[in-house]
Amino acid sequence: MSDSQQLLGLRAIVKRYPGVVAVGGVSLDVPPGQIHALLGENGAGKSTLMKVIYGAVRPDEGQILWNGQPVAIRNPQEARKLGISMVFQHFSLFDTLTAAENVWLGVDRSLSLAEVTRRVVKVAAAYGLDVEPLRPVHTLSVGERQRVEIVRALLTNPKLLILDEPTSVLTPQAVERLFDTLRKLAGEGVAIIYISHKLDEIRALCQHCTVLRGGKVTGEVDPSRETNASLSRLMIGAEPPALSHAVRAPGEMVLEVGGLSLARQDQFGVDLADIAFSVRAGEVVGVAGVSGNGQQELMAALSGEDPRAPAGSIRLFGRDVARAPADSRRAAGLHFVPEERLGRGAVPTLSLAQNTLLTRTEAVGGGWISVAATRRLARHLIESFNVRANGTEAAARSLSGGNLQKFIVGREIDARPRLLIISQPTWGVDVGAAAQIRGEILKLRDGGCAVLVVSEELEELFEISDRLLVIARGRISPSVPVAEATIERIGEWMSGLWSGAAAEGTHVPA
Repeated sequence: MSDSQQLLGLRAIVKRYPGVVAVGGVSLDVPPGQIHALLGENGAGKSTLMKVIYGAVRPDEGQILWNGQPVAIRNPQEARKLGISMVFQHFSLFDTLTAAENVWLGVDRSLSLAEVTRRVVKVAAAYGLDVEPLRPVHTLSVGERQRVEIVRALLTNPKLLILDEPTSVLTPQAVERLFDTLRKLAGEGVAIIYISHKLDEIRALCQHCTVLRGGKVTGEVDPSRETNASLSRLMIGAEPPALSHAVRAPGEMVLEVGGLSLARQDQFGVDLADIAFSVRAGEVVGVAGVSGNGQQELMAALSGEDPRAPAGSIRLFGRDVARAPADSRRAAGLHFVPEERLGRGAVPTLSLAQNTLLTRTEAVGGGWISVAATRRLARHLIESFNVRANGTEAAARSLSGGNLQKFIVGREIDARPRLLIISQPTWGVDVGAAAQIRGEILKLRDGGCAVLVVSEELEELFEISDRLLVIARGRISPSVPVAEATIERIGEWMSGLWSGAAAEGTHVPA
């Protein structure tokens, strides 16, 4: 196909950063109406390449062709004028503005805010994306923020739509609706570049796949003719190791939650209602649920971020910690990985060495911080968890999403917790890194640690959990052994339809 028949053409794009070549001479073509997958492990250069197309990053070398003609895309505004829209993995939303106001900033400013709000409601309903336009972004969960980003992109009527891990926090039902939308858009001539680490999705949705490794193209294939194993080999040079999940008898009671009812802290939150469950040593308990159904509130209550829980409603090794501060719980052996990497799991502007101090105190003594000790710990985590970073002094925000996730998860796992609470452990990480993180969780469990995993990826929960719970509208379902659970049953429970919940009229947004 000639250049004039391509909507987008990249020719030998190069982008360098200090100490690393993020993109090393990449060329690719995307014709109108094609769903084009971009596959690669964390740090392969995918997001940097997409930011070049979107005008958020200026290439050092190379050429961009649009409808066969050379263009210089100097900023996202120019990209949007051409008809390019992008949904970032790390969201580009203003926390203090509402969802509708954030959308308004990215569309035709001749439209009134009221008109944009109406369009948000219409588009969200048409595509099955639950978005409340008047909610401030800071009150939204990761999944809800992602829906806002997707709706904002769709409202621009793009000619090229770039999606970076769009389904990482969507339910299976919402994923299918999104795929229907993308197929419809492609049928109307919209080109789509689709970045995902979910190989089944790429094989089911995409017509062409470009594979990156180390910032270079290592293959181009028709993903429908590939297997997950063959795509893994193209991406990381090997198949991810199989997990060993042997059945074990759980040990002592570690975490007991009962009668945990907690009013929301803001008007857009979710009330927790009579939460009750337990986690024992040597078991992984998984919590499934649609984003925005009380996961954030539950994590805050368990971690100590919100110390308002009723006395006696949270017990750690038999001790009442319902109103204990976070540092007291950490001293007792509880470690926590939040779903938000930048801003909560790590301080974006601080180095990796400095970020170890958020939860690790080995380098602190007598009121002094040993800089050398923080660097040693950061270097150990980088090496142990295969984190791609430009040294221990690299700023957290300079890492790809998956590599930062490996560092944060590694920081807490390496602390040898007695109870690990982890939210969205493999959000946005490649298949190799996901397998490593899941394997480390199972090693902890086999070593006697109690693990509570909150995830919106059902496949992940079925792979690593011993028991499953579902959270819906601030309520917790009964637990079910994974051996007795099915995707269909858990899907129903995610709509609040377990025994006793349906009678109360529980409704959960899709």
